[in-house]
Amino acid sequence: MYTRKRRRPVSEINVVPYIDVMLVLLIIFMVTAPLISQGVKVELPKASAQPIEQEDTPPLIASVDVQGNYYLNIGNDQETALGTQELTALVAEKLKAEPQTPVVVKGDGQVAYNEVIQLMVLLQQAGVPSVGLMTDPVDE
Repeated sequence: MYTRKRRRPVSEINVVPYIDVMLVLLIIFMVTAPLISQGVKVELPKASAQPIEQEDTPPLIASVDVQGNYYLNIGNDQETALGTQELTALVAEKLKAEPQTPVVVKGDGQVAYNEVIQLMVLLQQAGVPSVGLMTDPVDE
């Protein structure tokens, strides 16, 4: 009588498909990462200042463009101009949730000094204790 050999189950996992998927995802992320930019495009003034240390919480960036429109880097649509009350309310809400959040002003180099000061006053009204100013490094 002929008896069949019983095959033992293989306890190894074939990892080749997982490696293929991982490499495809890596390529997708490498291509899309440079395309993702945060905030509004402004031409920052140049200054030879020391960079601030990065904290655990990402900074809140308030921007003002050449036309004097205000923007904030939180919310669904970061490229939509905000009114003064809306900006103040969003900043106050964010600071109420996370009081240690640093706040930075990102103003276009062509913006009048008064526009940057008005933005800083709005941030002060929202309860911001101190504001940093964002610049680009000087090209040597």
